Amino acid sequence: MKKIAILGQPNVGKSSLFNRFARKRIAITSDMAGTTRDVRKEIIDFEGQEAQILDTGGIDDSSELFRKVGNKAIEAAREADLILYLVDGKSLPDERDKRLFYRLQDLGKPIALVVNKIDNDKEEQNAWAFAEFGAENLFFISVSHNRRVGALMAWIRSHLDEPDTPALLVEEEPDAFESLIDAFSDEGDRLEEETQENEIRVAIIGRTNVGKSSLLNALSGEERAVVSDIAGTTIDPVDERVILDGKVVTFVDTAGLRRRGKIQGVERYALGRTRQMLEKADIALMVLDASTPLTDLDEKIAGLVDEYKLGCIIVLNKWDEALGSYEEVVAEVRYRFKFLSWAPILTLSAKTGKRVHKLAETLLKVYENYTRHIPTRELNDVIKQATVRHHIPSLRGKPVNILFASQYAVKPPTIALVSNRPKGLHFSYLRYLTNQLREHFDLEGTPVVLVPKKRGERDEEKEEA
Repeated sequence: MKKIAILGQPNVGKSSLFNRFARKRIAITSDMAGTTRDVRKEIIDFEGQEAQILDTGGIDDSSELFRKVGNKAIEAAREADLILYLVDGKSLPDERDKRLFYRLQDLGKPIALVVNKIDNDKEEQNAWAFAEFGAENLFFISVSHNRRVGALMAWIRSHLDEPDTPALLVEEEPDAFESLIDAFSDEGDRLEEETQENEIRVAIIGRTNVGKSSLLNALSGEERAVVSDIAGTTIDPVDERVILDGKVVTFVDTAGLRRRGKIQGVERYALGRTRQMLEKADIALMVLDASTPLTDLDEKIAGLVDEYKLGCIIVLNKWDEALGSYEEVVAEVRYRFKFLSWAPILTLSAKTGKRVHKLAETLLKVYENYTRHIPTRELNDVIKQATVRHHIPSLRGKPVNILFASQYAVKPPTIALVSNRPKGLHFSYLRYLTNQLREHFDLEGTPVVLVPKKRGERDEEKEEA
């Protein structure tokens, strides 16, 4: 099996590209330089061809610790069959990048210069300055937007069938190569605690005084968050890690949200922090106060779940003080939150701890569905049966067909519908297909994204059904 090493300076997007290849969040990513220390390895299927990806630490000159991490990165390059060298496309070409890139070329292995963070055509024009590297294989991509990553993957696949290329014996001149390490060592991880790769990030959201902090305390088993009757007690997101069935679950208690006109001072900053946290979350616990009537604000906050494509559990807190019967309250919730009809509803009391254990069980199930990969054959069988049962409406008198379907992402499950006329797949028909998928596969608690495409189209634009 061939090995592919990803190298570069800190904060150029190596771990994000690693995760993109893996189609799941394995490597921890952050804006803090040096988050990655060890070389992470993962076997990834490139459309029928397997390869092992090596995610290395960023190369920089710093302390002795970072020098050791840089050594690991270089060892990974020596071990690899293909090398991807990443640079930050929003910065000017760096002389240190050039020197390292040229040294890596001397290994005699296929190498690509990957210019990351190129989000649009204008930035790509400016990034042509990196052509001065003289790289034979030059790619302009945006990992965060999944822009043109497919072209890079195609280049990788083209080398996976080739016989292994013997590397040059760099051991004959170790001083020259090791001198490079003197100038390039990884900036280490400034996080004091390593988080396991199977981390689940859970956001606790809701309006003020619905019991979010009390729920965090009940889940963690300690007074982790300050609880009071004063609305807006929580300003900064407060997080707590617990172990559930071998997985690290990070619960984040966010600031309670108010109507726009009532947000003042530091709460505006808290709202911004809450949105930043939601961008990184996997699942949202939408907390409602069962002892008070639902409000329009509850609906607007629930809209954030839809906006950020999060898995969701609707939590009816203070159930011991509920205003009505279970059937009455649930019916009202379903009526108010039609767009979250796929989210399970749990009743509990964070204050007394009643049924909080049930939340932990449901959370793991929702995460399993949020990361679910549907086998291609089964997926296409369901789509074909659905189109036979209800034909796709024509587009200006011309027939619309779905040629095949393929899931290309998780968190949430994201499925490409390759069609002869993708614009003819109306959102109402996409909703019908989504409902058919939910009937055949366990997708409770997760949104499902269907993306109409033409054959060969890149995964750049998404439409949710």
